[in-house]
Amino acid sequence: MAKRTAAIAALIAGLFAHPAVAADPASAPRPVVVELFTSQGCSSCPPADAVLSDLAKRPDVLALSFHVDYWDRLGWKDPFSSPTATRRQRAYGDQFRLRAIYTPQIVVDGKAEMVGSDKRAVTGAIAAAKTAQLPDIHLKRESGGVSVHVGASGLPDEARVQLVGYVRGHTTRVTAGENAGRRLPNSNIVVSFDLLGQGPGDWRLPANANTGYALLVQAKDGRMLGTAVLAP
Repeated sequence: MAKRTAAIAALIAGLFAHPAVAADPASAPRPVVVELFTSQGCSSCPPADAVLSDLAKRPDVLALSFHVDYWDRLGWKDPFSSPTATRRQRAYGDQFRLRAIYTPQIVVDGKAEMVGSDKRAVTGAIAAAKTAQLPDIHLKRESGGVSVHVGASGLPDEARVQLVGYVRGHTTRVTAGENAGRRLPNSNIVVSFDLLGQGPGDWRLPANANTGYALLVQAKDGRMLGTAVLAP
């Protein structure tokens, strides 16, 4: 009994000697943002879509599928295509000084780009990403909408605050174009994209309960600074 009492006393003393330290929100990791630029009209894209679907299962990754519209004139109109996705890809093309944009392309955390079907390169870029989180970022659902708060702490003045809406997944039967006759599954498909502003602020937007939302705070040079996610 004396030994047991002494052991308990030592354990209690150890707890007081080494108090638990709360995690610092500013240093807490955030998901690595992986953006795939793809099209159902592109025969090279399904392998990249599969890579993104696998990444979407990882808790340390925010995987988003942007469907560009420049394939729509080549036989199959992708139902998820949008000029917004194409404009975002073109902006990355300028950032990375590419001679031309292409599909499938993946951009990791706004800092590295590669062919979307090159799983080794993609996973390597994810492992190399630095994922410190800005401390004062909040995204939450409210009645009929979502509210966004981005505080000033650690935020560059020209940081872009962006809200992405996405659906978890959909399989499409393609009847024309390069993928005619195939059933193509897509994951985390972007269906809305709003630039809310630059710098700190508060916003409220209408929202769909069946849609997921991701808040992306991005530096002028493309680096992701902070994220928040609301699942569908």
